[in-house]
Amino acid sequence: MSKKLVIKVTAGADAPERCSQAFTVAGVAVASGVEVSLWLTGESAWFALPGRAAEFGLPHSAPLPDLLEAVLAAGTVTLCTQCAVRRGIEEEDTVEGIRIAGAQVFLNEVMADGVQALVY
Repeated sequence: MSKKLVIKVTAGADAPERCSQAFTVAGVAVASGVEVSLWLTGESAWFALPGRAAEFGLPHSAPLPDLLEAVLAAGTVTLCTQCAVRRGIEEEDTVEGIRIAGAQVFLNEVMADGVQALVY
C-alpha cells in the first residue's frame, strides 16, 4: 500500500455519486491509517465553505460533513487556488484547517515517492 494517497475531487452536487465516492475513499483511507491529502476542485470547491457539506445528501452514503471532518482531523484538505478565485472564496471564508494552494503544490504531492493519486 502507498504511504500517501492524494485524492482530487472535481465533482460536487452536479455529480453526487462521484463526489461521494471520492470523500468515502478518503474517509476509509484515513480510518485505515493511510496519509490522505484531499483536493477540492471544480464544483467540490464549495465544500470548503462552512455548512456547505451539510447541504449535500446522497441516499445510502456516509454524511459528507463526517467524512470531511475525518480527513481534516488526520490528513490535509486543500482548495484549488483557481477554483477558489473563480468562486470568490478567500482563505478566511473556508472551514478551519482547509488551505488554498495551486497546481505546483498538487504536482509536488503526486510526484513524491510512495504516493498514489486518484481523481474523481
